[in-house]
Amino acid sequence: MRPILAILIAALGVQPTLAVAQDGGRPVLGAGRGDPDARESRARHAPLSRVLGMLAARYPGRHLNTTMGEAGGRTAYYVQWQMENGRVLVFVVDAESGQVMGRQGG
Repeated sequence: MRPILAILIAALGVQPTLAVAQDGGRPVLGAGRGDPDARESRARHAPLSRVLGMLAARYPGRHLNTTMGEAGGRTAYYVQWQMENGRVLVFVVDAESGQVMGRQGG
């Protein structure tokens, strides 16, 4: 870093933001920024690790992928899950309560 830039950053008290993600503890650059309502909403979500644990207990198989979206006007996790027989299902899970709202695939 150029000395003048380092001095300017130090003088302004600017520090890069580094936060820990809820799902797995991976560092996420810039986490915690943005809309305060969106941050509050994320804080109310059921931890993904809890959702995956619940699915694993009920449906032997493995987690492939997860995305977020809406279902029935609620924020939802869309969890792609491979059953032991190789069949792939997508579970729609209410992100706030952690309850399965439905499943797709077959």
